[in-house]
Amino acid sequence: MKRFLFFSLLFLTALVAEASVVVKVEIKGAIGPAHPVVLSEALRAAQEQEAKVLLIELDTPGGLSSSMRQMIQSITNSPLPVISYVSPRGAHAASAGTYLLYASHVAAMSPGTNLGAATPISLAQPSTFRESNTTSTAEKKAINDAIAYITSLAQMNERNVTWAINAVESAQSLSAQDALRLGVIDIIADDAASLLEKVEGRTVNLLGVPATLHTAGSTIVVYEADWKSRFLATVTDPNIAYILLLVAIYGIFFEMMNPGSIFPGVVGVICGVIALFALNMLPFSYAGLLLIVLGIAFMVAEVFVAGFGILGIGGVVAFVFGSLLLFDADTLGSTISLSLVIALSLISLAFFMLVANLFLRSRSANVVTGAEEMVGAEAEIVKSDEEGYHVLCHGEIWRAKSD
Repeated sequence: MKRFLFFSLLFLTALVAEASVVVKVEIKGAIGPAHPVVLSEALRAAQEQEAKVLLIELDTPGGLSSSMRQMIQSITNSPLPVISYVSPRGAHAASAGTYLLYASHVAAMSPGTNLGAATPISLAQPSTFRESNTTSTAEKKAINDAIAYITSLAQMNERNVTWAINAVESAQSLSAQDALRLGVIDIIADDAASLLEKVEGRTVNLLGVPATLHTAGSTIVVYEADWKSRFLATVTDPNIAYILLLVAIYGIFFEMMNPGSIFPGVVGVICGVIALFALNMLPFSYAGLLLIVLGIAFMVAEVFVAGFGILGIGGVVAFVFGSLLLFDADTLGSTISLSLVIALSLISLAFFMLVANLFLRSRSANVVTGAEEMVGAEAEIVKSDEEGYHVLCHGEIWRAKSD
């Protein structure tokens, strides 16, 4: 429905106003698996509506290298010019965002923005580049690959190669004014409208062929991602993936404790499948996942084992450390909120110490209904025959036998 409205708006805009159309797509937050899909769909929509330019409004702390490379391939192979614009004021294009700026046909920034810090982060040892002066062979390969990659992008769009290398090797950053002065970006503009005025008549290298931009007075139409892309962006958010994982563990656990409940098991399995899908898309630590499961197991054991709370405390500690280790902030550009980790840790401890304890007490309570409850009860014989007795107990007549 939204796609239909988007195309309808573009058609009416082109029909009513004689000005050309520029499609704008927003890339906000940490670069993740959903962003290449959104960018690809925006490019396709812009081509179908014969837009003059695709404008990317960029504000990112960085993110996944694999997702960034997919986006760069879409930009460098695009049949229409792509402008990356770091906006609004106070935004930044760090790490992966810097590569996207270098890959774009036109790189622009708002006043008060910055870019840089493009050093690659090792998935196995994310702190090595920051804490050690010596690097392993694998790390050297990663740095050299990143240098070669950003250098090729800089040469392709005739931007500052030296600073690009420094951004990778030394994690250097620049303000918008310094970036313009050093030839890292092309334009500084206060807003999208003034940006389109400033790029009017500029010639860019489009698939190896010079192309002149005609964007002055263009109508800007914002592209909105469809529900699939929004769903992918939601479940691959580290906080959401973390919550889904916990719901899955709790749901399956309580279904096993009380078979036949159905609801906890169904919810747990659904959340588990979605969580596995998210974890498959995101780099995560197996040690962190194991510590989370171990922490929950310790908190459960605290309910069954009469002790001094050591298992419960150990479970909370393992749960917190596992949660913090599950995702690496430098690799993803974002990580699980510390306040969320603490809140869920305390809630988990309280839940297993109180609710699970009540559940176990209810299972060990005396039976108050059914045939099992009759054992040991007194009954009055109301009739005797060859087959046994008829007895009165709790207001009901029962057949009974006796030696």
